[in-house]
Amino acid sequence: MTDKNMALETPIRSTENPYPKPAYWIALIGLILIFSGAMLAHMIRTSDGISVSDIRFAGTDGIEMSALLYVPAGASEAAPAPAILAVHGYINSRETQDGFAIEFARRGYVVLSMDQTGHGYSEGPAFSNGFGGPDGLKYLRSLPMVDRDQIGLEGHSMGGWTVLAAAAAMPDAYQSIVLQGSSTGAPFAQEGNPDWPRNLALVFSLYDEFAQIMWGVDRAIDTPTSSKLQSVFGTQDKIVAGQLYGSLADGTARILHQPHTTHPGNHLSTDAIGRATDWFAKTLKGGSPRPASDQIWMWKEFGTGLGLLGFILLVIGTFDILIRLPAFAPLRRAPIANGIPRDRRWWTIFCFSTILPALIFFPVFIAAGLGLPASQWLPQAITTQVTIWALASAGIALSLNRLFRSSATPALSPWIRTICIAMATVTIAYLALLLVDRIFHTDLRFWVVAIKLPSHSQWGIAAIYVLPITAAFFVTLRSLCAALAVDGDSTAKQYGSAIATLCLGFVILLSLIYGIFFLTGTLITGFDPLSTVIALQFIPLLAAMAIITIFCWRRTGSHRPGATLAGILVTLYVVAGTATQI
Repeated sequence: MTDKNMALETPIRSTENPYPKPAYWIALIGLILIFSGAMLAHMIRTSDGISVSDIRFAGTDGIEMSALLYVPAGASEAAPAPAILAVHGYINSRETQDGFAIEFARRGYVVLSMDQTGHGYSEGPAFSNGFGGPDGLKYLRSLPMVDRDQIGLEGHSMGGWTVLAAAAAMPDAYQSIVLQGSSTGAPFAQEGNPDWPRNLALVFSLYDEFAQIMWGVDRAIDTPTSSKLQSVFGTQDKIVAGQLYGSLADGTARILHQPHTTHPGNHLSTDAIGRATDWFAKTLKGGSPRPASDQIWMWKEFGTGLGLLGFILLVIGTFDILIRLPAFAPLRRAPIANGIPRDRRWWTIFCFSTILPALIFFPVFIAAGLGLPASQWLPQAITTQVTIWALASAGIALSLNRLFRSSATPALSPWIRTICIAMATVTIAYLALLLVDRIFHTDLRFWVVAIKLPSHSQWGIAAIYVLPITAAFFVTLRSLCAALAVDGDSTAKQYGSAIATLCLGFVILLSLIYGIFFLTGTLITGFDPLSTVIALQFIPLLAAMAIITIFCWRRTGSHRPGATLAGILVTLYVVAGTATQI
């Protein structure tokens, strides 16, 4: 072993002060944000005396289905209330519908916000049993506090197909329906016509990424000219947004609304949520009408968003506490930054490192989707795509590392202690998440970016993907710590460079895609709208991993602890937040 390697393997004494001072306060702030944010979310959900319960019920063939049940004050067997079945879209979960569920419940409706089959905590494969829609409607109608004659259905995207499956299976069990960014007809829903489904409100945004799939038009702004939609509305003319077609009394009413937002943006749109509450006020008897502008759900989103930030702080704060314990003290080393300035060579590495992973995103996702369908060994199609992309990005990082040799090499932290501190850190963070789930019945999220507690089966699925995803991060983050960390950089520059390296390519790519989309109405990635929406999550996710990596590197001099943490956290994030097909 060379003298240099021996130096790297020798723990640095605290008197030499080679790394940041203790930052125990970070973990404390993280815990405060997590629990205060979750408490705020709970207060918003339960305003006006609403009760919220995390329930399980038996579905087709005995599979366990999951839902959040909102019951307004005063709803009872003696005084049954109107009710709404609310369902999320593909690769989301029941909490994604919180904005709708909160506002429905505030207006006096019992709300069953359920997980589709194969999503969240509902068992069975995705797409099975009508996505779970018929089971959800059957269970909702069985509740004693529900007025069975006054039931509405609401679903976003594939959740629309879920409630349409329920409407098809039980055609006399509901009064009206709201489709958010969804459609009737192929590939998964029954074809609509002027008489079915009953009293339909379609909320299809001007910039919905799925216009071609849903209504057969290239641009969402052209939805009113869709022949498929016109057949549902019973006319051959262009649909006039906001105009009522058909008859409420006969159950043939139709109306189209087009908010100025995107497909996933419906969940953050007061317009989209207000249109839904107004429609049910017109079509369901009972409840407590409120103006559409009277909405408080955004404070719940703010609360769980704070919790999401707190989770990241808890992770790095916990690592900082653990690294100072005797068991993990051998991991403490001074980081060795690159001795070269930010010259042409550095910028070349940086540009390739940030742009190439973004450029290969769509080709890799499409190839993995076609070549590696869900199977017993790879039960989640989206997680498989993320894994293949991560490995391909690691291949790019490895190639760049060979082309541009760095003068600095990260220390190689002992494997056993590295794995143990990473697992201990994740365990403590997820124990906090477990408490939030048990006490407040919520995950930690902002919009579609959510950290969820995995179900029992999802822990097993995570074991399949964690090794390749972590291996990919080892390669990618080694390059980040060795070649792109510049000696003499301030703390802000170290974190800023890492975040830019991992995220800037996606920022540029998505800015281009959505810039053109908002200017012209044309989605240039319309050949794969699902991956376009998925890519939005990569920016905050990769930014968080950059922060964790640099934080750990500044305390250990090694990329290994940060890479291990990143691999475990990303695996759990994706597995718990997507669909299981097998």
